[in-house]
Amino acid sequence: MRRRQARECALQSLFQIHIGEVPPAEAIRYVLEEASGDLDLDFLNKLVMGTYEHRSAIDDLIRQYSIGWELDRMPAVDLTVLRLAVFEMLYETETPPKVVINEAIELAKAFSTEESGKFVNGILGKMLPDLERLRGSVNG
Repeated sequence: MRRRQARECALQSLFQIHIGEVPPAEAIRYVLEEASGDLDLDFLNKLVMGTYEHRSAIDDLIRQYSIGWELDRMPAVDLTVLRLAVFEMLYETETPPKVVINEAIELAKAFSTEESGKFVNGILGKMLPDLERLRGSVNG
């Protein structure tokens, strides 16, 4: 549960960064003021800072796998969920990719729409067969 809550807080922080152009540390601080429960703060910081730092490379990959979609035409929550999941799949590799995808689907359904879950699943599912190659290209 700690990691799920950390992902939710990361999503909220990244959304603030994306929409409100809030600095990452400030976005995290703001979200933590409203957060309750026991969450993994180190994981939260890794997710937010890492996604923010690698946003350009992540966006390039999302463009590559979201045929027919421009990033600026995607719902902001869906794009933020995708960014978070792609970061975790490529750079924070201790969580199995299928778990990351499932968590992303649940985040999309909880914070956006039921259809958003299907949209996120479709794009991340297309990446899955190429994951090892993609990890090599961004980490090496």
